[in-house]
Amino acid sequence: MLAAFSGLCRSTGTARLAAATTVSGLMAAGVLSGAGTAVADEAPRTQGGATATLNGLKTYGEAVIHENGDDQRVSAGLFEMSVDGGGTLQTYCVDLHNPTQRDARYQEASWSGTSLGTNKNAGRIRWILDHSYPQVNDLAALARLAGAGGLTEQDAAAGTQVAIWRYSDGADVDAVDPQAEKLADYLEKSARSAAEPQASLTLDPPAVSGRPGDPLGPVTVHTNAGAVTVSPPADAVTSGIRITDRTGKVVTSAKDGSQLFFDVPEDAADGTAELTVQASTTVPVGRAFASDSRSQTQILAGSSESTVSATATADWAAEGSIPAVSARENCAKGGVDVTAVNKGDQPFTYQLMGAAYTIPAGASRTVTVPLPEDQPYDVTITGPHGFSRRFTGVLDCETQGAITTQTTQLRGEPSPVPIGGSASDTTDLAATGGSAITPVITGVAIGLVVIGGAVLIVLRRKDTTPGA
Repeated sequence: MLAAFSGLCRSTGTARLAAATTVSGLMAAGVLSGAGTAVADEAPRTQGGATATLNGLKTYGEAVIHENGDDQRVSAGLFEMSVDGGGTLQTYCVDLHNPTQRDARYQEASWSGTSLGTNKNAGRIRWILDHSYPQVNDLAALARLAGAGGLTEQDAAAGTQVAIWRYSDGADVDAVDPQAEKLADYLEKSARSAAEPQASLTLDPPAVSGRPGDPLGPVTVHTNAGAVTVSPPADAVTSGIRITDRTGKVVTSAKDGSQLFFDVPEDAADGTAELTVQASTTVPVGRAFASDSRSQTQILAGSSESTVSATATADWAAEGSIPAVSARENCAKGGVDVTAVNKGDQPFTYQLMGAAYTIPAGASRTVTVPLPEDQPYDVTITGPHGFSRRFTGVLDCETQGAITTQTTQLRGEPSPVPIGGSASDTTDLAATGGSAITPVITGVAIGLVVIGGAVLIVLRRKDTTPGA
């Protein structure tokens, strides 16, 4: 388990996904059932797009949060992430009171699986990103629009983050620098609603099923890249499985809107296969990034050319029910939507969270499993002949309503400064975008740190508990 490096997205507070899965748009492939052989659980598939590691807060200034009669000074600005396969992302925080993790892993996600999905102001945040730093890197022009005398990169980053916090968390927060504050006020007042951006790369649906000899699909490519590379299953040469277009022509590349099919030999034994698509593109500004650990949601502010990928799985059987199962976190409903599609010739009856469901041949059904906020979940769907699919994670759909002050030490990040004090007045408790520290007596501050450590120990034990 990663060690928390908190301080209000600054951060502190909620859990995200368990290590086996990716938040927001969590998906898993279905497997065969009916007359088929039992198939073991496998790791859930992500929704697709960019996967990255958080490097930390890189360009920042200071802000003051006003809450419950206290003024708390924090760092505020741009984070940086390194993309798997190459590329760099810049992000702002949209989860003010939730924790971040050193070297946390993040996956590109849809708004619906994060707090943005239920935030009526999410579109205004997208507008701010499009009309401020770093998308607008002419700081003199940005300063003129904001009525500011001048802006440094640090001021621009801090002012932009402050404006975003006002919409993402409803926070009463001001930038410390007067010019940064003018930018924050300008962005907040000027923001208009904008649509959620398209994903950099996804496959829809992520799981298909059917009879061998029939084209299994279609799986539709959605991407902003000019072209994507299509990789067939690893054992394609020996299994005879091909990835084709609708006409049956083998494809090795595709584009946005392309439809892909699994061509499985008619005499193939019951089984499963996976295809992968990959591209190099800039990830659209405004895409959400959610962590596979306890680390708060980010929103994309800038992207270099980056590697993105997605997978889809096909399952087939000669007879019986043939389910394809996927799952997606749904913050509007406060749970996980588990969708099962039955392409077989017999009904598919399965167990989910203690209840039985039956899907007729050729039909589909989505069941929403309600889940508590910030608690690890383990949702397993089981069926006949050893069928099993498991989805694990932590639902994180809400921003906390109160600032906490539990932090852990982290070198190389900005130290918190109480209002009216200096860095030398405080313990070196660092933050992901600042640490929430109030002018409290030393004994209380130490007590809170001890409590924070105890909570982390408990969470570690929970994370290592079988089935958690």
